[in-house]
Amino acid sequence: MHTTVLLREAVDALAIKPQGVYVDGTFGRGGHSRLILSKLGEKGRLIAFDKDLAAIEIGHAIDDRRFYIQHGGFSEMRQVLQGMEVSHVDGVLLDLGVSSPQLEEAGRGFSFRFDGPLDMRMDTTQGQTAAEWIASVEEKLLEKVIKDYGEERFARQIARAIVVARTRQPIVTTLQLAEVVAKVIRTRQRQREGKQNPATRTFQAIRIYLNQELEELSLVLPQCVELLNPGGRLVVISFHSLEDRIVKRFMREAADSDKLPRGVPLRDKEVQRLNNQKLKLIGKAKRSDEEEVAENTRARSAIMRIAERVSL
Repeated sequence: MHTTVLLREAVDALAIKPQGVYVDGTFGRGGHSRLILSKLGEKGRLIAFDKDLAAIEIGHAIDDRRFYIQHGGFSEMRQVLQGMEVSHVDGVLLDLGVSSPQLEEAGRGFSFRFDGPLDMRMDTTQGQTAAEWIASVEEKLLEKVIKDYGEERFARQIARAIVVARTRQPIVTTLQLAEVVAKVIRTRQRQREGKQNPATRTFQAIRIYLNQELEELSLVLPQCVELLNPGGRLVVISFHSLEDRIVKRFMREAADSDKLPRGVPLRDKEVQRLNNQKLKLIGKAKRSDEEEVAENTRARSAIMRIAERVSL
């Protein structure tokens, strides 16, 4: 079962207009999409995206003429919407990261909790598997990926151990990789950091790199601003510090403006145009409350940011 994090909070943040057009950039198992649809009127519209074929299958089961789901990454948003003759939307929701079903299914290779093929692809129809990448990647690049995307201070030692291990035997399963990493990192050290499994950061780093998650996020955020109608909302839920850093910086820069001298006789719209301000921040970053975290431990790391498109 997948429990949608910040379900009502995220949909409320979109400030749904019954006849509006909305985008769910990460359909997942459809929790946010279904709640958005329940708030839309007859002329409302919801367009969803997902790379995962399992998510697409669930989306296709939604029998609602107001709903459409696209197989692909949300970085294709502008192109897909143009093809549908949708020039602007009233809100975009991005719920980043990996869903619980993806983590729980051993065959996807996202988790070290179960032994399974080392895949890690969001879209299993294309790209290298983690096993294929690990088999050929140069040690320096492997170290950089683990360090940059996993924020792992033992990146050099882990990369060296993986390269040595693959010369003895191909690393093709999740437990094989997890065991290589565990031998490098002293369990007591990692336990002092919160009882985190030694392989957590390495798995996370390889997944983020293979799926180009940060690149996709950086590509879609400017598209969201261009697509939003004035007053339209951008809502982003992140589960990783690197993701949140990108979102936070982007929203702040889009909301920032050069200060004009006081007393300049200009209307608000003229000031916004001259300042090139595109967004305004809505409230502070929001986290799950204690009750939600108790019910769903994955919610502990969630952080939601909201911004609104200013008048053009």
